[in-house]
Amino acid sequence: MLTLNNKVLAAIVALLLAFLLQVAVGPSIAIMSVRPNFLLVVTIIMALVNGPVEGTLVGFSAGILLDLLGTGAFGPAALVMCVVGYLAGVLHERIFAQGWLLPVLVLAVSSFLYELFYLVVILLLGQRMSFFSALFTKAIPTVLYTTLVAVVVFPALSRLLREKPMMTTVRHMPRGMGGKYE
Repeated sequence: MLTLNNKVLAAIVALLLAFLLQVAVGPSIAIMSVRPNFLLVVTIIMALVNGPVEGTLVGFSAGILLDLLGTGAFGPAALVMCVVGYLAGVLHERIFAQGWLLPVLVLAVSSFLYELFYLVVILLLGQRMSFFSALFTKAIPTVLYTTLVAVVVFPALSRLLREKPMMTTVRHMPRGMGGKYE
């Protein structure tokens, strides 16, 4: 029998909320057809606070939801989101700064990797488009917009998705210059 613990339930609720935001709010706040990727934000935050396994599972689920929204081939977003969720989750054990700046920077890099990998995958699947045009007119603006959204939602969403109130893997930066990590 399948049982839902709080972490799984929180991930499902966060994914469904992100999906609704992607569908209902995303088009309304689009700037020149560029929308933030709410599902990617949830995936990366889940990966950062819970690790690579959860990042992969949430990434795959979020990618399936993104693929359901598209009109192209089914699967590229799931594949790429799964890989990016795993890569961000690997950093779960290696985050060394307290606060929100480093995780948002990781989200920005992960968002760029997602957009880049996604472009490569759909090009390999036969989509006809100019790679550099898509990179500069769609991918990079989407990364910037998604990162801006992440700055706003990261503190609350990371607390919601975190299994424990405090992350045990985060090491505090040294208080004085030359000091050791606490």
